[in-house]
Amino acid sequence: MATTTEPRRDFEATKHMKALMGKYYADLTTGPAQGKKTAWCTSVGPAELLRALGFNVYFPENHGAMLGATRMAADLIPLANARGFSPDICSYLTSDIGSYLKGESPFQKMKLPGPPRADVLVFNTNQCRDVKDWFQFYAREWKVPCVGIHTPRSLGELDDSIIEDVARQIQALVPQLEPIAGQKLDPAKLRAVMEWSRQCTDLWKAVLETAAQRPTPITFFDGTIQMGPAVVLRGTPEAVDYYCTLLAELEQGVANGTAAVPEERFRIYWEGMPIWGKLRDLSTQFASLRTAVVASTYCNSWIFDDLDPADPYRSMARAYCRLFICRSEDRKEQYLEQMVAKFKVDGILYHDAKTCPNNSNNRYQMPQRLEQKLSRPYLVINGDLNDLRLYSEEQARTNIEAFIEQLAER
Repeated sequence: MATTTEPRRDFEATKHMKALMGKYYADLTTGPAQGKKTAWCTSVGPAELLRALGFNVYFPENHGAMLGATRMAADLIPLANARGFSPDICSYLTSDIGSYLKGESPFQKMKLPGPPRADVLVFNTNQCRDVKDWFQFYAREWKVPCVGIHTPRSLGELDDSIIEDVARQIQALVPQLEPIAGQKLDPAKLRAVMEWSRQCTDLWKAVLETAAQRPTPITFFDGTIQMGPAVVLRGTPEAVDYYCTLLAELEQGVANGTAAVPEERFRIYWEGMPIWGKLRDLSTQFASLRTAVVASTYCNSWIFDDLDPADPYRSMARAYCRLFICRSEDRKEQYLEQMVAKFKVDGILYHDAKTCPNNSNNRYQMPQRLEQKLSRPYLVINGDLNDLRLYSEEQARTNIEAFIEQLAER
């Protein structure tokens, strides 16, 4: 099979993103000295509400991904295991708690002391129960409040009773958070933050959908880098400005026929979590096989079409209940069918992440059902988001090569 070894192309906008993210992390450190309180928030939690109340908002799942990408996780996970956290549970959780116990973090490479201490921890169980257990560890450790939203799982139709229940839970956080924030919630501020969030999510969606073009100007591996502002800065004008810049660059790339993968031959959908410590290696391998990983469930998890500044609580509830991870198998299949069609996908790669069963969707025959419906072959890669001891690079490399050969023979 012909291969290419051209270096991976970066975006002009990326240097702006690095500065933006650097300022975000620095502000987390300097915030307490300026009288700002810090709220920890799960990645698909009520960040808009927290920003409207004036909190600095910190997302420990982002820190978990950093620990995986820098390959620090393997040395830190055993420390959490020794404190009673099972090696079978979320490796974001065990990496992060191990980092806290050892006092080592990628923050220190940015000349920052480490993740900020929380004044309050706010969770949403739409992802999994682990986030609540994770936050409760720190609540006990620091003797600070831990509050949150309990979202139903395996949701099919999002009927009004579900949305009303979750909306009431979000609204009930307000009187608990106001004394900690030291201010009353200003409804106008909440609407403004919601508007910035909605603009951010619309732009992020447009960025990802440029990959529907052939050749694609952006891949899943690019998306895992470019998603940073959509995760940690939604609800701010800075995130909106950044995605305006990135989208303009990608649209120009589409017009010029710029290819993220030179001589693009095949198009793959990545279902499941990233393997953070191996993204560069995987990106290089797929590029060498002239195969573009054009879309993923993961990067699309920060598209919230339902956000509406005119109806903040109900629209947050609907947006965060629509999250792929908390939907029923039937709804997940419908979504994947739409993505395969939109992005003109030749095959689907499922990552079976050992410590993330909630975001591993290959375990109940979904690959087989979709292959029968769509006539698209699939590949399952066994691994983990952070714990590289659970990933065989040699086996994955061989299986990916064989999968691409299978696509070539169709």
